[in-house]
Amino acid sequence: MKNHRLNELIELLQPAWQSEPDLNLMQFLQKLAQEAGFNAPLAELSDDVLIYHLKMRNSSKDSMIPGLQKDYEDDFKTALLRARGIIKE
Repeated sequence: MKNHRLNELIELLQPAWQSEPDLNLMQFLQKLAQEAGFNAPLAELSDDVLIYHLKMRNSSKDSMIPGLQKDYEDDFKTALLRARGIIKE
């Protein structure tokens, strides 16, 4: 599982970092952390923050977060009925 996350992070990080070749890796990670609103020390930055920020970095502010869209329901009543098993897929 760790290899999958590492590969995903590298795939997302490479093109983003290439667009800013004047920054070294730590400077670029610091920039990503600031963009994501992460204020703790850089050593505490999780790979999840980096992955989701890189995925959402160039999308609009009202875009759905990847992974949550599959569970999204427009109607609250439908969501409740589906969660209770009354409505099947």
